[in-house]
Amino acid sequence: MTSPAAGAAAHHAANPAGNNAVLARFAALSGAYFAAMGLFAPYAPLWFQSLGMSTLAIGAIASLQSWTRVFTPYAWGWLGDHSGKRVELIRIAAAGALLSALALLGVSAALPVAVVTVMLYLANGGVVPLYESALAHLLNTGAGIDAARYGRVRVWGSIGFVVSVLAGGALLQWLGIGAFPWMVAALNALLLAAALRVPPQREEAHDSEAPPPPVLRLLRTPAVAWFFASIFFTVLAHTAMYAFLSLYLVQLGYSKTAVGALWAAATGAEIVFFWQQGRWFRRLASERWLQLAAGATALRFAAVAGLAAWAPVLVLAQLSNALTFAAHHAACIDLVQRHFPGRLRGRGQALYTILGYGISGVIGGVGGGWIIERLGYAAVFWAATLAALVALACAVLAERAGRANPAGAGAKPQAPHAQVVTADAPPTENAR
Repeated sequence: MTSPAAGAAAHHAANPAGNNAVLARFAALSGAYFAAMGLFAPYAPLWFQSLGMSTLAIGAIASLQSWTRVFTPYAWGWLGDHSGKRVELIRIAAAGALLSALALLGVSAALPVAVVTVMLYLANGGVVPLYESALAHLLNTGAGIDAARYGRVRVWGSIGFVVSVLAGGALLQWLGIGAFPWMVAALNALLLAAALRVPPQREEAHDSEAPPPPVLRLLRTPAVAWFFASIFFTVLAHTAMYAFLSLYLVQLGYSKTAVGALWAAATGAEIVFFWQQGRWFRRLASERWLQLAAGATALRFAAVAGLAAWAPVLVLAQLSNALTFAAHHAACIDLVQRHFPGRLRGRGQALYTILGYGISGVIGGVGGGWIIERLGYAAVFWAATLAALVALACAVLAERAGRANPAGAGAKPQAPHAQVVTADAPPTENAR
């Protein structure tokens, strides 16, 4: 029987498209996309506030991303599964994001800002599910994803995010918040340039005229249903951070530069995890990483709710992002790959975005704004703590359901640790 590491090497040798040069271009795409997100996520609320919007309006506009995530990723994923032209679709999505970002330069009233923001989200909402599907295909070994190589590619998304957060905070402190839309346009131009450099690919399965298999029956299996429920509540908890953490910290007296540094600390922690995840993921099955991430999320937001005014505690809470985001994301990507193999992959990634980041973000953005208006910022982070505890319970139930019916998902049953392949050979310089 071939070992997992040997299987990864054999697959890599048999798949020329998965060479280091191609992976380096995927790394550049990841870096550009998350650099754009690293600017928009923490600083858009401050720009909205500078335009005279209320906290409730800011929460509503922040939730627009989640509203579009309810249907947009599945539409992009459906196109990818049916056409097999995922890279070409990424380029179209990136071009749409740039055009929408340029439109931000000409709006200031709440309604036009909301409309253009929706256009931006509709476009960039296709990048991640298509990107993750294409990358998973390149790194698929037949026994799961090569976690070591995936981490070394995905880490550049985190690097792009942290550089953008740090530089963005410093530049906005210097130039003023009015420079925000210009910076958004520049980073989306970089995203399009990176997308144009990724070579097209086509999976062999798409040469068949048979339609892709349906996904509804998989969603009805207990292991998959509890898995997505856990994702939903974990991300619902994180919505408090994405939409309101910057505003909360400014209210507590932190400068914009300090806000950027705290976001950077969180992203720095996830960089370390992604870089070493091939080693760490051998220690626990993905189901256990899901539980660990949910438990850490509860502790993180309890600390933010009660002790955010004490900087050392806030720094430690941000460093826990290595578990609450990086470990959670890596576990989810592997479990989605296992539950939705082959031509189900694009829609599986889209459902991950929709059920995890779409509906939860809508509730978190609007509901969080409502809580803050009545009870203050700390209350929304206590609510996030409760959501994380529910996520932990769902993750435990997902593992139990998977053990009770291991063949209920889309993939064949696997050994507990076989789903994540960890090649022992270090990546080349190009892969970094």
